[in-house]
Amino acid sequence: MSTLIFSLRNVPDDEAEEVRALLDHHGFETYETQPSPFGVSSGAIWLKDVSRRERAKSVIDAYQTERAQRVREEYAAARRSGTAPSWIAAVRARPGTTLLLLIAIAAALAISAWPFLWMTR
Repeated sequence: MSTLIFSLRNVPDDEAEEVRALLDHHGFETYETQPSPFGVSSGAIWLKDVSRRERAKSVIDAYQTERAQRVREEYAAARRSGTAPSWIAAVRARPGTTLLLLIAIAAALAISAWPFLWMTR
């Protein structure tokens, strides 16, 4: 029987590729399920041999610890060099989307406040 070893929900493509390569390198037999088209279920990597689950989990945990440290260092370096993404850069990159979001937020607030404004009259 198979067991879930790694969920692919909200996992970047590069991390998923590295996990696949890592499991393959260590000789784990796996298969992958794809996410559903409507987002009901996420994709996953499944381990075929349940008896090797603990070893596979320890390999993935060690990898994720190393990756977390590496990504933190890369982000810190990007912040020091001034190339890290910021909210201002996101607004400059997509001003139309930002404006539409602000309008939608203002409309939602106005619709929510409308009954209370009428109660004060």
